[in-house]
Amino acid sequence: MDARPLLIVDAANVVGSRPDGWWRDRAGAAGRLRDSLLPLATSGVPPELPPPVDVVLVVEGAARGIDPAPGIRVVAAERSGDDAIVDLVAAAPQRRRLVVTADRALRERVTRRGAEVYGPRWLTDRDTHPRESH
Repeated sequence: MDARPLLIVDAANVVGSRPDGWWRDRAGAAGRLRDSLLPLATSGVPPELPPPVDVVLVVEGAARGIDPAPGIRVVAAERSGDDAIVDLVAAAPQRRRLVVTADRALRERVTRRGAEVYGPRWLTDRDTHPRESH
């Protein structure tokens, strides 16, 4: 059993939570998100998530072509990104699983399977805003 927590990030949802022009370059926006996650594998997200952490970025659609990076596994959803996230949660029942999304239906699906859920601001605004509750 792997004792490291599994942090699963819903790329489409997190990218879409900020109106920064992401719609003009979805793959580029997902790549920037991936790059912003690089420190999390070794630093975690204090205080809620101490390191080390397995970070998985789930991408779909036009973002499916981005590459993994050191410490970041990229899963290109074959079906919907939500289904891929639920599958990842279900495949690791003995681990602490944290899902980052604001998608209400997805939140319900993964919570039923024992995952913790945090909103996109938990990652994107962690230095400027208080933590969102899960």
